[in-house]
Amino acid sequence: MNSRAIGTASASELFAHAWALERGAVAGGWAKKSRVSLPARSSPGLLSRSSRVSSIRMMQQQQRGRGGLTYKDAGVDIDAGSELVRRIAKMAPGIGGFGGLFPLGDSYLVAGTDGVGTKLKLAFETGIHETIGIDLVAMSVNDIVTSGAKPLFFLDYFATSHLDVDLAERVIKGIVEGCQQSDCVLLGGETAEMPDFYANGEYDLSGFAVGIVKKDSVIDGKNIVDGDVLIGLPSSGVHSNGFSLVRRVLAHSGASLNDQLPNSNGISVTLGEALMAPTVIYVKKVLDIVSKGGVKGIAHITGGGFTDNIPRVFPDGLGALIYPDSWEVPPIFKWIQEKGGVEDAEMRRTFNMGIGMVLVVSPEASSRILGEEHGPCMPRLIGKVVKGEGVIYK
Repeated sequence: MNSRAIGTASASELFAHAWALERGAVAGGWAKKSRVSLPARSSPGLLSRSSRVSSIRMMQQQQRGRGGLTYKDAGVDIDAGSELVRRIAKMAPGIGGFGGLFPLGDSYLVAGTDGVGTKLKLAFETGIHETIGIDLVAMSVNDIVTSGAKPLFFLDYFATSHLDVDLAERVIKGIVEGCQQSDCVLLGGETAEMPDFYANGEYDLSGFAVGIVKKDSVIDGKNIVDGDVLIGLPSSGVHSNGFSLVRRVLAHSGASLNDQLPNSNGISVTLGEALMAPTVIYVKKVLDIVSKGGVKGIAHITGGGFTDNIPRVFPDGLGALIYPDSWEVPPIFKWIQEKGGVEDAEMRRTFNMGIGMVLVVSPEASSRILGEEHGPCMPRLIGKVVKGEGVIYK
């Protein structure tokens, strides 16, 4: 194990080393693929648990009478992951939110951890390693910003059987870029060289982010009411979840990552390039919107899609009505659905479908947000809060 420390914090190396050692067994033992989604939110003093369910196997049996491929057929059982978190919550009540809150004076530290799942497999196949670090940072900082927290620092864990210094440098450069995009510091990390543990040329990544928010500014969803508006921020594509199903569809279709993505709005892009597009880091955009008021809840749309993630921020008795025709679904999702014969419900519970972050805002705030200039990250009115439970699409 080799700890890396960056910056001047006197305890940073020890902190990074201890945290990486604590989580190392997880990074080496679980292939982290499915984010668990529960309606419960984190309690002060408890770290969140982002569950990545093992996807080390690819199921070989034929489809059993269903209309198309599913995430579970690809080796990822979201329901099993949810059950694990429910059991953990019995031992540590409060776990289940996007980020964990720890009280510190008049503020909360907000912490999150994640990986990039089997998107790494596509990085190995395409040779695109420069942006996977952006994905790593994005998955954690996008989680903690849902509480209104500004990211302070980031730690990474890089594990491999044989350290290829040039390859590792390419990955770390992406992590640095992700930290710059989210205006936080890469404080330290851990490089673990474990012979015979990983396939030659492969590696695994985990990331850990910590931010801060004033206690009176925490966004926790408790003030959400019937009639509030759902504002969606566009994604760059698949982001960093659902890749076990993506890879199953690729194998099922016989397509090559070098094939051109059809119907890509006149832009020449291969399937590999479209799938490896880095996850959007929403930190600066979200914090800017939050600073102007009216934001009551925020959901990061990862594994579980709209169906599981949006209800996580709602009080009991409220659900979401989504207008699926209110934004253009990116071509890569249309390709996945067509080639895999994936049903609408499965797509909506696995992928972001073109919306990577959802803000729950007052009707007054929605008018302001939609009327402002936002550049390429143009918000969309995608639905509203309704009485009931779950998510309805119509």
